[in-house]
Amino acid sequence: MKSIIFIAPPAAGKGTQAVMLSSKYNIPHISTGDILRNAQDDTERGKYISSEMAKGHFISDEIILELLTERLSQSDCENGYILDGFPRNIKQAEEYEEILNKLNKDLGIVIVLDIDKEIAKERIVGRISCPKCGSVFNDMIEESMPKEAGICDKCKTKLKKREDDNAESFEVRFEGYLAKTEPLIEYYQNKNILYRVDSSLGKDITFNQIEDILRGSK
Repeated sequence: MKSIIFIAPPAAGKGTQAVMLSSKYNIPHISTGDILRNAQDDTERGKYISSEMAKGHFISDEIILELLTERLSQSDCENGYILDGFPRNIKQAEEYEEILNKLNKDLGIVIVLDIDKEIAKERIVGRISCPKCGSVFNDMIEESMPKEAGICDKCKTKLKKREDDNAESFEVRFEGYLAKTEPLIEYYQNKNILYRVDSSLGKDITFNQIEDILRGSK
């Protein structure tokens, strides 16, 4: 099984696909956000990370790369993994490859989840989630609406909307993706390891496209 890097704008379904792949192929889904949260311990580094995140500050690439190296060195990554949220720019991509060289790991493949901007915005603006069980719904997309308006289908808890799930925040995040992350597409295209998937067609169709890529890239 090859390791996978996802490149995707907001609301393209990157997290959903990563979870589905991790479950089916029994490989770890490695999120930089999770790595940072798990690193908040009683060590000097852990206390620093906790303090900086509480202030809303970005954590330096140096620390993220250190944590990522430690995570990729663990035994469950020997047969591949899914990398979510990293790299975000070409500098990080180059540093990531240095880590792989040290660990004697293959770069794997890169999958771009393409989605129309307006469809992505609809997913973000209409997204509502359950604070108890984590289930996610959308009150603007018929197939994703809860059966009872504002109530979780699974545990009947009142659904909530995240503060940053609004049109203004989406525009900022989408433009940030275009400016900083999209250049990675050309970078990986030149390495002949990049594939594209239409993620606007629903999670199951998107997943089938990804599986076709995995079968063809072995």
